[in-house]
Amino acid sequence: MCIAVPAEVIEIRDGNLGLVDFGDLQHEVRLDLVDVKVGEFVLVHVGFAIQRLSREEGLETRELFRQVYEAMGS
Repeated sequence: MCIAVPAEVIEIRDGNLGLVDFGDLQHEVRLDLVDVKVGEFVLVHVGFAIQRLSREEGLETRELFRQVYEAMGS
């Protein structure tokens, strides 16, 4: 099973790299597959942003992930 996690692009760096915010974690990902700007949300899978999301979709999905982790006791 594969899963992609929503993240907000907070910085775009040289080499088509971006710093994204997952909520409690910031990480560098590749932006080769999508055309995004700072402040936009993307789905991240294995270190690549694979799809752009609306801000509403990104925040809603992030909240769903938080609820699942909370229910799991994580």
